[in-house]
Amino acid sequence: MGSGTWLWLLLTLGALWGIGAKKTQIGILGKPTLLEIPREFQERTEEFREASWKKIVEGSPTKKFLLKISSVNLTEFEPERMRFHREDFSLEILNTSRDDGRLYEYSVNKGSEEELWLIQLQVFEPVANPIIRILHRESSNSSCSLTLLCTSERGDEVSYSWDSRDNGTGGICSGNSSILNISYSLRSPGFRCVCTARNLVSSLDVAFDSSQCGFEQWGGPRVRTELLVPLVVLGVIVIVIIIVIIVTFRATRSAKRDQDSSQVTLDGADGATSATIYAQVQKPKGTVPNATPLSCTTIYTAATGPPLATNGAPRSPNPRRHPQEPTTVYASVTLPVA
Repeated sequence: MGSGTWLWLLLTLGALWGIGAKKTQIGILGKPTLLEIPREFQERTEEFREASWKKIVEGSPTKKFLLKISSVNLTEFEPERMRFHREDFSLEILNTSRDDGRLYEYSVNKGSEEELWLIQLQVFEPVANPIIRILHRESSNSSCSLTLLCTSERGDEVSYSWDSRDNGTGGICSGNSSILNISYSLRSPGFRCVCTARNLVSSLDVAFDSSQCGFEQWGGPRVRTELLVPLVVLGVIVIVIIIVIIVTFRATRSAKRDQDSSQVTLDGADGATSATIYAQVQKPKGTVPNATPLSCTTIYTAATGPPLATNGAPRSPNPRRHPQEPTTVYASVTLPVA
């Protein structure tokens, strides 16, 4: 070991020699942890008014101050992480991390003497919801033999145990490890084997139902059997509603297109039809003697009559239609003027 480690051991042993004992405290990862001192240390602090909280850095000969009490003055060195309680001189770690798992020292200065109180903090992560997996299965028409494994994805120093919460199982579910071997008749009354995952700060359990011999996993996120039928029915209803909405939307669009097409046909039948006719009269070949420059004469007139059909023939009169509006026809003729 290096010199720093030896010095740290000497400091720790010296502190233990000064008070004769130390307290071990358990903290939960991510939760607050309260470091407390005995009643006699509280009384001595009120009497001498000189005290401090320090943490001992492992592998280092130094101690880091967390808080100092000097007469009426109070100095906090990590106020964002720790809260001091004046009523009992305790120190609270607001959000316990793994780095907080170390040795803490509370000292009271009595003039020429110093009295120490040590707290060894151990930080544990709580266990997560355990799950049960089938490692091995042998089944027939009348019996089922299983090897079950119970695990928790998180947690420090997790231990596992098995038991049954149903009477008359004859200890079939008893066990003190994460693995359980069971064999039972499928004709026997149903029972449940419960696995409990625990450590010093938490405990959670999960149950295996003997009537569900064919499933691969219990305890994790899964659909409950009694909810399966309602979920299927709900899915069918949603699909039917979507189909009805799509069909209705398409039918509405088709009807709108038919209505627009019908309106265009009626407007063309009852309203006036306007057409523009272009005619071009060519200048005759050759020259006309003594001709003057060409001029353009425009002739126009108004004509009323039924509109032409698509093949050029007039439509048959229909007495129910509205009277036709007059149609104006323009013609431009350009001839040489003598």
